[in-house]
Amino acid sequence: MRNTLRFLKALLTTNLKASIALRGAFLMQATFMLLNNLIFFVMWWVFFDRFEEVRGWRVEDMLAMYGMVAASFGMFVVFGAGARDLTRVIIEGDLDSFLGQPKSPLLQVVCARSQASGWGDIVSGLLMIAWSGYMGVGAVVPALIGMTCGAVVLLASTVLIHCSAFWLGNNDDLNRAASEFLVLFSVYPKTVFSGALKFALFTILPAGFISFLPVETLRAPSFMGVAAVVGGAVLYAGLAVGVFRAGLRRYESGNRFGVRA
Repeated sequence: MRNTLRFLKALLTTNLKASIALRGAFLMQATFMLLNNLIFFVMWWVFFDRFEEVRGWRVEDMLAMYGMVAASFGMFVVFGAGARDLTRVIIEGDLDSFLGQPKSPLLQVVCARSQASGWGDIVSGLLMIAWSGYMGVGAVVPALIGMTCGAVVLLASTVLIHCSAFWLGNNDDLNRAASEFLVLFSVYPKTVFSGALKFALFTILPAGFISFLPVETLRAPSFMGVAAVVGGAVLYAGLAVGVFRAGLRRYESGNRFGVRA
């Protein structure tokens, strides 16, 4: 475990250095993403200016939720953007170069790329949570745990979706659309969902563990709430690892020869 953590640290450090090597491009991507998120939220601000609340949710709650999702998504693409290319890696046989390494191939794939725009998501997310008024002293730790666990669930869900390529073949466009679909459901108040759909948002599309539960731990911090958020992240991470290992049994080598430094 210690060696794996050292390897992960070195891999992430290398990718982060690569993503900020071109500082002009890095700053532009991060700034545009920050502005994009803030401009997008203007729509909700206008909505709540007209309707004071939606089933108990006010603009402050939406700020906290959108900020939590933005920060989680930013952490995901900064540290694990390689998961979004998993279908291509499987179909084109590029997985061979990862399987030849002594460390976990899944860990190498997901950490193989860092997306600079994610820093804009993280900054805009933190700003929105601060503006919501929920970032009190007692909410700092639950907020950080919620962001981190939300990023883990996003990463795990992306891996699960793209692992379908082991069985269904080249469905990259569909898998990318499904991943975006998950994020889309995460930025709506949970009170607009009910019944089977609400159940699905804590199972098939785990938006509940990305935004709903983390926001509840900000509104009313509690040990049980934090435990539920952490438990959801651990569950989906374990499921993603299990499905990926099962998919490897069906993987057909692309006979690629290469070395990853």
